[in-house]
Amino acid sequence: MHKQFFIAVLVVVSVGIISCENKKYPDLLTPENALKSFQIDSNFTIKIFAAEPFVKDPVSLAFDDEGNAFVVEMPDYPFPLIDGKLSGDIKVLRDIDGDGRVDSAVIFADGLGFATSILPWKGGLIVTAAPNILYLKDTTGDFKADIKEVLFSGFFNNNPEAQITSLSYGVDNWIYAANYGQESKVIKTGSPDTNSLSIAGADFRFRLDKSAFEPVTGTAQFGQSLEDWGHRFLTSNSNHIKQSVFPWQYLHRNPSMKHNDGTPNISDHGQIMFQQTPAPYWRIERTKRRNAKYKEGNLDRIEYADNHFSGASGGTYYNGDAFPSGYYGNYFTTEVSGNLIHRDILVASDSSPVYIAKSPGAASKREFLTSTDEWFRPASLTVGPDGYLYVVDMYRQHIETPFSIDEDLKKEMDFKNGTQNGRIYRIVPKNKKPVENPLKETKNFNAADWVKLLVNPNGMIATKAQRKLVELQDKSVVPELVTLFNNSKDARVRLKALYTLEGLNSLDEKMVMQAINDVEPGIRENGLILGERYPNCKSEIIKRMNDSVVRVAFQACLSGGNFSANEIFPSFKNIIEKYGYDRWLRLAILSSREGSSLNFLKWLREKSSFFADTFSGKLLFVEDISDVIGARNEKGEMVGLLEFFSKQSGILQQEKWMISMLKGVNTSVETEDVRPVIDATVIQKLKSIAASSPSVEVKKLIAGLVENK
Repeated sequence: MHKQFFIAVLVVVSVGIISCENKKYPDLLTPENALKSFQIDSNFTIKIFAAEPFVKDPVSLAFDDEGNAFVVEMPDYPFPLIDGKLSGDIKVLRDIDGDGRVDSAVIFADGLGFATSILPWKGGLIVTAAPNILYLKDTTGDFKADIKEVLFSGFFNNNPEAQITSLSYGVDNWIYAANYGQESKVIKTGSPDTNSLSIAGADFRFRLDKSAFEPVTGTAQFGQSLEDWGHRFLTSNSNHIKQSVFPWQYLHRNPSMKHNDGTPNISDHGQIMFQQTPAPYWRIERTKRRNAKYKEGNLDRIEYADNHFSGASGGTYYNGDAFPSGYYGNYFTTEVSGNLIHRDILVASDSSPVYIAKSPGAASKREFLTSTDEWFRPASLTVGPDGYLYVVDMYRQHIETPFSIDEDLKKEMDFKNGTQNGRIYRIVPKNKKPVENPLKETKNFNAADWVKLLVNPNGMIATKAQRKLVELQDKSVVPELVTLFNNSKDARVRLKALYTLEGLNSLDEKMVMQAINDVEPGIRENGLILGERYPNCKSEIIKRMNDSVVRVAFQACLSGGNFSANEIFPSFKNIIEKYGYDRWLRLAILSSREGSSLNFLKWLREKSSFFADTFSGKLLFVEDISDVIGARNEKGEMVGLLEFFSKQSGILQQEKWMISMLKGVNTSVETEDVRPVIDATVIQKLKSIAASSPSVEVKKLIAGLVENK
């Protein structure tokens, strides 16, 4: 009997050892043990705010006007239906006993299907749930939505990783949403205009106070955030931080300007990150297979299984008041594949409107927060009313979409493992005392009370106050807002007051002129945007093209793009001479009809000393304007361009200018959809130039044009 028992035990142990050796994916940790898996910046601690059973599969968190926490749950990821039903929920999370941890949850709305983000609005919530953007509201006080309206419909809904999401309220009173550039035909419910709006290649923004909606530059995937001055930053899987530099309305006003991305990657450290978890088995195998195919196909491409961003999401600009000062204005990105949170410091450039994102942990190869728990799936971040940073952890064994994994690898993977789990953490500075909810008394606030919160140092609360004032449309507070705009020493408050007045339709030309000339560059930028509405601001806009801050000069260049030639040519010339090496300033000029015209080149020759030297920025501009002229494809303009540069004096300079011009025209020829008019007259002119030029490069460029006619 003892022998049989020993054999049985031996068999069980052996099977267990074999099972452990063959086990490819780890088991989950309890919330308390998961907490022990974190390594965080030494200035902070991390605490549990909520966990199962009160929350499961969370992807987004927002605090309403009274500080109540609403969470979006996405148990339907990556499959749309569970038991044949839509299963997305929104819950209200409550801390009844006041110990700082959620102990109660109420389902606010269920059965939504791929709900991904929420934003408070007029006592309810705006919800992205492709193919719709919804409005939900509780009118009885039981934390259960009894109003459900479709605000917009028609959004792409075939991939949960690329659907409308990440609602954000901008200082300009627009609400922004990430669309990942997906083809969508958007319709506003109840609009008399039945025509749909295409937002292919763009993100989306709308204003419910003005019934306006439009595409916006960018292809954010799951994460976008706007900083204090309205600059927008985007996150997608492998690009953890891009900047939306060139607003849509300017980027598309000149259809001949083909450089229409507008969202450069601003990381100075590429895709590098420093994770503490090993790459999962399926990713290692898939990476091996893909790299073998790249090598076999002689492709200059390599994929990495770890330590490179591949699941970046939840990009968030920190504007709270609880973190140490060095963390204000930092951009935090969650990484669901690397099980970490990355921190970037945004640095404004002196020579370009594009920011630079620097990683403070690059030298030490450390991230702001890492975990050794492979189930840690930080999907998004939220700044709370207490100024702390909240981490929304979906907590899943697997986070990748099954569609991108080989069939043999999927057989060993349970994509629903963890659907009953979920955590939300709160990142708190060390030695920081608990903060009482500063919004708990706002239920009966009037407009004057909200004006007082407009100066709150926590940007989350100040933004909420601005939004509430726009919702209320109570103009009795206009004098108080004007006083704030005139007298506040905090530039952020002045800008919020300015845009709150805009939202109340109470701006005037004098205030906008004042904004254009404010000491704060960020206010000057926004003043220029608002100044486009007022004809008498024209001279101030033109003057700002010579602003000492490049971001202001850039916006002035964009805002002045529709002015007449004589008004803007001198300032455009100065911009090229000062910033011609920067692509974005060149494109700002070329986005205007006048700035991309042959007349501008003639003015530069006849009215200035522009062509007296061959500064590289000038040559780059000539190359770009020649590209645009070629793409515009207007008969006679190409001949005029060739004649213009063939008549330049000075053989050395003539050669350099000619080469730049021909490079630009060649670029336009390479575009398949629109090719310049290379007719017999143009060919004859090209051959004449080639015959008279001693430059081998000029002859080569002309030969390329003639051959591709």
